[in-house]
Amino acid sequence: MIENCEKAKPEMEYTPLQELIDNLPYILMTILGALIFIVGSGSNAAKWLLSGLYVSYSAAGALWIIIFVCPYCHFYGTRSCPCGYGRISAKVRRVRDQSLFSKKFKAHIPVIVPLWIIPVVAGTIFLAENYSFLLLFLVLLFAIDAFIVLPVLSRKYGCAHCPQKSSCPWMNS
Repeated sequence: MIENCEKAKPEMEYTPLQELIDNLPYILMTILGALIFIVGSGSNAAKWLLSGLYVSYSAAGALWIIIFVCPYCHFYGTRSCPCGYGRISAKVRRVRDQSLFSKKFKAHIPVIVPLWIIPVVAGTIFLAENYSFLLLFLVLLFAIDAFIVLPVLSRKYGCAHCPQKSSCPWMNS
């Protein structure tokens, strides 16, 4: 089984409402990314296909983290996980060696990084093909949420209470 794997004493326990608030920037990023494809794509079929693929990738990205990163986290199976993924992970995977968290985080985060890039690149291409103020507005909102709001709130809200923050690649980047 797992050696030297103890649960950290929780500094804070999150309510479902607090977990939802922690997830709102990611949810908003997903909605804005989908809207970029809906507004920017030419045909109806492409609009819905591309936006559906983006939303599916976003959901799969969250599930990927739940399966491949969360079992290594000190918050696994506790209410001390700001986004609630740790509780979900405990229902689908067994706890793993928490000393490997940083390594697993670094290995698996690149899987979801394209979620931040794809809508900006696609939106820029769509704008070059057929400029629209609405599309420009959506791309700018997406960029503000994805590159400013989401990381700042993650660091200041969820990560601020994390007992792993000194060894976390995200907090030490």
